[in-house]
Amino acid sequence: MNLSNILNSLDKSWERDEIILKIKKGLDTDEIVNEFLAKNHTQIKELNSLLKPEDINLLNQIEQLSTCESKLLNKIKNLNYLENNENHLLTNQENILQSNRLPSNKISSFMINWSNKFVVIALLTISAVALSKQAWS
Repeated sequence: MNLSNILNSLDKSWERDEIILKIKKGLDTDEIVNEFLAKNHTQIKELNSLLKPEDINLLNQIEQLSTCESKLLNKIKNLNYLENNENHLLTNQENILQSNRLPSNKISSFMINWSNKFVVIALLTISAVALSKQAWS
C-alpha cells in the first residue's frame, strides 16, 4: 500500500463527527486515541516505515501548530464573550449553512481537511516513533 492510500484510509478511520460523539458519551481522549491505534495498528506500522526524516520534522511542526491551536481554543473558550449562548449558536448554524453554499468556503473546507490529514499523520507518527523507541529499548 502506498503512502497516499494509507493516509486516506486512516483519515476515513478518524471521522471527526464520530470522535465528537465519543467525547460526548464521556470517553477519555486517551481511550479514543488508543482505540484508534489498536484498530489501525497495521496501517500505522506501514506508515511509519514509509516516513522519511524530513516527514518527521514536518510532523513535529504540525504538532506544534496543533498545540498552538489548542491553546487558542482554550483561551477563546475562557473569554466568555457570549451572554446569550443559545441565540448565538442558532445564528452561527444558520450562517454556516448559508456560507457552505458559497464557493469561497470550498477553499477553507479544503484547507481544514488538508490540515486534518497532517494532524492525523502527526499523531500517528508520534505514536509510531514512541512505540518503536519502546520496542528498541
